[in-house]
Amino acid sequence: MSVINKYQRTYKEEKEKSSDQLGKRPEWLKIKLPMGDNYTDVRNLMRRQKLHTVCEEAKCPNIAECWNARTATFMILGDTCTRSCGFCNIKVGLPSELDTNEPGRVADSVKELNLRHVVITSVNRDELHDGGASIFSECVRLIKEEMPDTTVEILIPDFRGVEEAFEIIMKKPPDILNHNLETVPRLYKVVRPQAKYERSLNLIKWFKEKGLKTKSGIMVGIGEQQEEVLNLMDDLVDHGCDILTIGQYLQPTKNHLPVDRFVPLEEFKVYKELGLEKGFKIVESSPLVRSSYHADKHARAIF
Repeated sequence: MSVINKYQRTYKEEKEKSSDQLGKRPEWLKIKLPMGDNYTDVRNLMRRQKLHTVCEEAKCPNIAECWNARTATFMILGDTCTRSCGFCNIKVGLPSELDTNEPGRVADSVKELNLRHVVITSVNRDELHDGGASIFSECVRLIKEEMPDTTVEILIPDFRGVEEAFEIIMKKPPDILNHNLETVPRLYKVVRPQAKYERSLNLIKWFKEKGLKTKSGIMVGIGEQQEEVLNLMDDLVDHGCDILTIGQYLQPTKNHLPVDRFVPLEEFKVYKELGLEKGFKIVESSPLVRSSYHADKHARAIF
């Protein structure tokens, strides 16, 4: 595999670089327009329950496929994030008050959709002492009460590494604990400026040692070198990660980091093969993969 040039440009220079330099988007990155009866039903349910989904907020390319399969990733704790990641399309600013009734609406929606597996994620709420961990915990508790056979996956922020927040999660533990590394450590200053690579790895290790199934995800095509991806895989396996997702980074707006390259399909296949060899139980690796893509299948396979 060829080596990608080192990502040495400053954040300002990266923002000025146009994605047009990459040429035409490959065929495998073309996305279906969201439509269909199930898509409409899920969208109307979210509006009625006044809930947010990461599918919409992050402009997920799989929204048509997932919503037509009557699945969605709930995004709790509001629609405003306290962090300013270079890749993310979610609104940044001062969040509104905490909605303590939100877990009940999430549980009601899971029941109405009759989900076998549900994914819950959130914005970062660094202004809260527990980072919102108590709301995650209440969502899990209520879903398990209403739908005891439904498996629950939570995709959590790092909670600033506060162990007290981790302990709150473990009071009503999910079936799968997901926390994304997003990219290789060298790129954290531009991709995840308020996060720390080692802190995220230690979070995964902490929950693995408590007996949970663990999961993480990364983007490629944002400036990483292939060797760095392989080293990241080793780090995740060493810290107890069971499931890895790898997908192509797509620039949501011109104000976000540009795409460095469109990663070829063969390279995604190689990452999957090597990831399984390194010890992951499941590797989902292809251009349109996102963290919760095929999450229901992963849950059925790992339990």
